[in-house]
Amino acid sequence: RQRQRLRNEQQLSSLTLPLTLKPAATKRTGLMFPESENRENLSNPSFIKSLSIGQNWKSKSMRIFPEEFVRSAGEAFVHRVVLSVLWNNSWQCWLQQEKNGLFMVEEDWDEFVDDNLLDTDDTLLFTHQDTMYFQVRIFKKDGNEITSVPLEGEPETQPFHQETTPAYASANGGTSSRARKGYAHVENPKRYLLNPRNPYFEKTLTKPNIVLYVNTWVIEEYDLEFSPPNTHMYFLLPDGEKLDGYTKDYGGSHSFLGWAAVCERCNLRTGDTVVCELELSGRVVSAVRVHLLDE
Repeated sequence: RQRQRLRNEQQLSSLTLPLTLKPAATKRTGLMFPESENRENLSNPSFIKSLSIGQNWKSKSMRIFPEEFVRSAGEAFVHRVVLSVLWNNSWQCWLQQEKNGLFMVEEDWDEFVDDNLLDTDDTLLFTHQDTMYFQVRIFKKDGNEITSVPLEGEPETQPFHQETTPAYASANGGTSSRARKGYAHVENPKRYLLNPRNPYFEKTLTKPNIVLYVNTWVIEEYDLEFSPPNTHMYFLLPDGEKLDGYTKDYGGSHSFLGWAAVCERCNLRTGDTVVCELELSGRVVSAVRVHLLDE
């Protein structure tokens, strides 16, 4: 196993950045990246992170951006980056320039590591998509890609569903119990809505619960629009209370700041699922009404 890790490190050290994935399966650090790569992203600059002997994911060396990659990117990102994964969660990581390179702030990177339960044999593929926006794909040692929220331990019953479900794909009838860890799909979520015509989506909580991201499918299905960043909006709670929120746009991902206060007030925990109903002014989202699932 140590010999394999050394070979992996030699492969990594020989990479010339930016790395371009080819349509055919490309071998990197012992992994075979699938031929079904999103071809729109194949030409985007990319780099890989994996551990060598003596390292862990919270080692300082894991927080640095490759020097050649930073040079090629110019001023595309200076102060912060947004790391996004396949299940629509994102993490904002502030950057700090040191004499030996550009690093992600320790607290921000450690949060990404903890939330994604990174293992010693994992490999991360970073793809620079737009300005400060990166897609991060996580591969296990067997080459399988992580495509849904990682959980500590096995689910209690059903497999864990990804963070949000497209609104138009969730209108089946049935009953539901309040989501706990390991539970995911909400049957007939429309029954929770105050106005059945409003856009909505299911939200399964993962850390960090700081920002509420709106599912892209919902935006496209309802042709939604959003106010400029830092515009005031409201979160409407089940007991009638209003909490302040603000619009955000992280790398093209529309979201609302203030979600942490909602989670605290409603006593929501990692693994819980809620239904988020979007209140509109015309096509512009003006408020998010949060529905807790029945016990």
